[in-house]
Amino acid sequence: MMSADDPWLLLKRFTDARIGLGRAGSGMPTREVLSFSMAHAQARDAVKTPIDWTTIEEELAALGLETLRIASAAPDRDTYLRRPDLGRRLSAESRQALAALPPAEADLLIIIGDGLSSTAVTANAVPAIAALLPHVRKNEWRLGPVLLATQARVALCDDAGEFVKARAAVMLIGERPGLSSPDSLGAYLTWEPRVGRKDGERNCISNIRVGGLSADEAAFKIAWLLREAFRRRLTGVNLKDESNYQLEASKPPRSLASP
Repeated sequence: MMSADDPWLLLKRFTDARIGLGRAGSGMPTREVLSFSMAHAQARDAVKTPIDWTTIEEELAALGLETLRIASAAPDRDTYLRRPDLGRRLSAESRQALAALPPAEADLLIIIGDGLSSTAVTANAVPAIAALLPHVRKNEWRLGPVLLATQARVALCDDAGEFVKARAAVMLIGERPGLSSPDSLGAYLTWEPRVGRKDGERNCISNIRVGGLSADEAAFKIAWLLREAFRRRLTGVNLKDESNYQLEASKPPRSLASP
């Protein structure tokens, strides 16, 4: 049992990590055991729960965006978890659906993939896109339909992006859940997506969630990286995220306290 003046209480305010759990005899307190069990169950649910695209479609339609459902070559969740390679390629049906789209080269393709956390996508994907749209319009980037990808891995954006001839792609995908963050969304940016792109040719912005990186902050970073990608015609290790410098420069100067 912790006392009111326990120094761990102050430190616990600054992290979701499990620190200063206390003891009950030779073991952990019951509340901490139950808390761990709950976090583990939430992480498993995030991976296993099928995503409901209907609500996301309706929310994106309210933003004025068209959507199209696609799927990877993984036919079910168990296969998806055992065969990551299948999650990186489009299914035959999805290829047909993309081929049926009117021919139009998009500057930017946005894909939402369920990934390893449907919880993250349901909670954070639409807010992230809503925050990104003003940047898209300001930069006059042409958007294709937002693709809603089931059983998706990050590299599925390469197959889909190459198929629709997008100049750049942003994949919003549920990240592998942790025991303190089952709802973390990742954003992966790829210049000229095509099959065979390496992870080092992408930029990643992670931990987009309430309690992590906010939707507005994530959108600012995504837009900054996209502008640089279009200017320099690349993404990945040769494109460093320096958006924080611009963000700090845009803040009003701190007022000096009176002597």
